[in-house]
Amino acid sequence: MAENPNRTTYTVDSLLAVTVQVFNTRGYDGTSMEDLSRAAGISKSSIYHHVRGKEELLRLAVGRALDGLFGILDEPAAVEGRPVDRLEHVVRRTTEVLMAELPYVTLLLRVRGNTGTEQWALERRRDFDHRVAELVREAVAAGELRADVEPRLATRLLFGMINSIVEWYRPGTSHTDGVADAVVHLAFDGLRA
Repeated sequence: MAENPNRTTYTVDSLLAVTVQVFNTRGYDGTSMEDLSRAAGISKSSIYHHVRGKEELLRLAVGRALDGLFGILDEPAAVEGRPVDRLEHVVRRTTEVLMAELPYVTLLLRVRGNTGTEQWALERRRDFDHRVAELVREAVAAGELRADVEPRLATRLLFGMINSIVEWYRPGTSHTDGVADAVVHLAFDGLRA
């Protein structure tokens, strides 16, 4: 396949943006390197110039989403202060990262463990969930959150609400302002002790 002369030179980041779009549309398993080549307007050999293959592209894409999420846990407001305030910060920032990195987080939420990369991503997601559940436990123990909702269940419900955003959120539409605030208010008005 001849390269498109009107196409700018691809970097790993720009190739990744196209790849994530194709993976989200066709599914990882349903996407071939030929599909990626066609979508990017470059030859397969040009793709292999940047990465070893399709699974490396998947790892880079879900890694970007995971790095964004884990980065939240290291922010000062996530490690200092009352547990409930730290949890509220994590919930707000998780929502913001999901919206900022929508295609990458969407892909992360769709992995099912069919490849080594998908298993790695699922394990990291579980680790993130466990760390947030521990923060919920701390807030319950401090008397800041209701004790009648088991922390793992509360965490699953929180992430169920946040993760559902990928199904309807479209950047630039009028009803998307204040999404993070709405998530925080809905969650914590029901969870606070």
